[in-house]
Amino acid sequence: MISIRNIVKQYAGQRALDDVSIEVAGGTVFGLLGPNGAGKTSLIRIINQITAPDSGEVLINGERLHSHHIGKIGYLPEERGLYKKMEIGEQILYLARLKGLSADEARKRARYWFERLEIQAWWNKRIEDLSKGMQQKAQFVATVIHQPELLILDEPFSGFDPVNAELIKNEILELNRQGTTIIFSTHRMESVEELCDSIALLNKSHKILEGKVKDIRNRYRDNTFAVDFTGNLPTPDSDAPFNTVANAENDGIGKLTLKIKPEFTTNDVLGYLLPKVSIMRMEEVVPTMNEIFIQTVSKSN
Repeated sequence: MISIRNIVKQYAGQRALDDVSIEVAGGTVFGLLGPNGAGKTSLIRIINQITAPDSGEVLINGERLHSHHIGKIGYLPEERGLYKKMEIGEQILYLARLKGLSADEARKRARYWFERLEIQAWWNKRIEDLSKGMQQKAQFVATVIHQPELLILDEPFSGFDPVNAELIKNEILELNRQGTTIIFSTHRMESVEELCDSIALLNKSHKILEGKVKDIRNRYRDNTFAVDFTGNLPTPDSDAPFNTVANAENDGIGKLTLKIKPEFTTNDVLGYLLPKVSIMRMEEVVPTMNEIFIQTVSKSN
């Protein structure tokens, strides 16, 4: 759906984006990741036409980004922007009309979302009278009420307690199931693993990693396994088919983390261990997105 091609953006001598190219497939949840100052917000602002790139281009469905695309985009910024003195219901209707909805359709959709997010009682409350989490819900409704084809979410779970974070997560997934393409920017790597099909990782204005979450995690596998066992395991000798990473005990259960040597297999490891101990579990340790994030950013610095 979105092709970001060779984007360069500079502010007063500081290059925010340096020849960044990213492909976001339609109907997917795409994670835009990176440490603070990596260039994520600059790229999001370009897609939303808040700013323009110095060079490069953005295509939506093969068409170069144009003002008419704004109506197809929903944007939830990290810094929320609702009018604090306005009543929530009035404000949602006003923003829906700006997105081109008729008065009747705006009210119908607003009622639907207020009920879905369990905020019916807030219709006549002012934004300034609500908690941060309640304000977040109202902002989410304003972002999705016009049924955008592309939804851009910048730290959407900020300010939510676990119950409401789960509620919003489920709504995001439901919108995606209905065909909405979602760009999701966050520092919460557990959310990336739960929600995202693919990611791009930015650091210091450059793209340093891109791909499907599953493929990236597989790419970073290093033949490390966790083994739970009972019995007394002697110190592995030089003929062992693995190197010990960690060895501990918890409530009588041995906890061994090992890395299989390149010339050996899991069967070799089992053949070595089984005469010595009783194995309860052996499971490959696949790096988390948080571990990959830290490792990849550290290498690029």
